[in-house]
Amino acid sequence: MTTQSTLPALLSQGVVLTDGAWGTQLQARGLQPGELPDLWNLSQPDKVREVAAAYVAAGSQVILTNTFGGNRFRLAEGGCADRLKAINEAGARLSREAAGQRALVFASIGPSGKMLMAGDVTEDELLAAFTEQAVALAAGGAQGLVVETMADPVEAVLAIRAAKSTGLPVVGSMVFDSGKDKDRTMMGATPEQAAAALAEAGADVIGSNCGQGIAGFVKICARLKAASGGRPVWIKANAGLPKVVAGQISYETSAGEFAHYIPALIEAGATFVGGCCGTSPEFIRAVRQKLDSLPGR
Repeated sequence: MTTQSTLPALLSQGVVLTDGAWGTQLQARGLQPGELPDLWNLSQPDKVREVAAAYVAAGSQVILTNTFGGNRFRLAEGGCADRLKAINEAGARLSREAAGQRALVFASIGPSGKMLMAGDVTEDELLAAFTEQAVALAAGGAQGLVVETMADPVEAVLAIRAAKSTGLPVVGSMVFDSGKDKDRTMMGATPEQAAAALAEAGADVIGSNCGQGIAGFVKICARLKAASGGRPVWIKANAGLPKVVAGQISYETSAGEFAHYIPALIEAGATFVGGCCGTSPEFIRAVRQKLDSLPGR
């Protein structure tokens, strides 16, 4: 696979392995509580590149970027909104350098941190913010964009519209962590409602990430697939739910336990599989081994 591969070429290879968590990997390399991870693209580029390279070495076919909070609102909280273009371009470039010819880079676009329903921001302001981030990521060499960890379908739709303006493939990924069965977003949207909104906005791939452990993603995946209109489904689960042990956040699911659920996710319709909070290159290696052991691989 070359970095010039299109989305159809990537999908022709079957199930695609993405990467794992970034935040905890940066923390392991010295990122301090309250420190803005995205700023490390400029201040600690070698360490950011190291995280990306670790996932490529573990077997990821698609890696993300250290740009989850790279929109103007989140950067303003860290006093560096004026460096938005440089931060996002560097994030995409660093992952591209680490990926080489071995993986594709789909750049991360996270939530704004503002609430539309509360009147914190207008739809036009959100669209403009996501557009400037998406344009900067494309300029840095991103080969796709991942609108991820979204709780509000309206915000997700605006981000997808902005991402689509670049002409790159776009993934739209929601968080289902609410309701009795953990099958609704914080705003109450079901997988079916979210899938319809993401598809109508133009997402090329729809999915879910974060929010809960991998066992809970099997049913979510099946429902997204049924409502996807034939689109590929993207799944990146947490390593269980976080717990605080001796003042430190920890996740109880092991890499082997995580990989155990991969066949069930594929059966449920997942095309892209990877990890979110609490996962690491160890998890991606375990998933790679599981994928390679499946019949027909």
